[in-house]
Amino acid sequence: MKHLFIGIITFYRKFISPMTPPSCRFHPTCSSYGLEAFQKHGAIKGILLTTIRILKCQPLHPGGFDPVPEKWPSKKK
Repeated sequence: MKHLFIGIITFYRKFISPMTPPSCRFHPTCSSYGLEAFQKHGAIKGILLTTIRILKCQPLHPGGFDPVPEKWPSKKK
C-alpha cells in the first residue's frame, strides 16, 4: 500500500507540481516530506505524518525546517 502512495506523490511531483509556482513554506517540501515519511514509517504512519504536515502548510504557520522524525512520535512524560 505504501508503494501506491509513493506513486501518487511521484506523479504529483512529476506532472502537477511543475505547473504551479513554488509555495511550500517548509524545508523539505511537503512532497519530499511525504515520500520520506512513507519510506521510513510505512503506509499508516506515513499518511498521518503527511496529513499533519499538509495541514500545517498554511499562512498562519511560520514554516521552516521540519524533517520527518526518525522514530514514531511518542508521548512525553
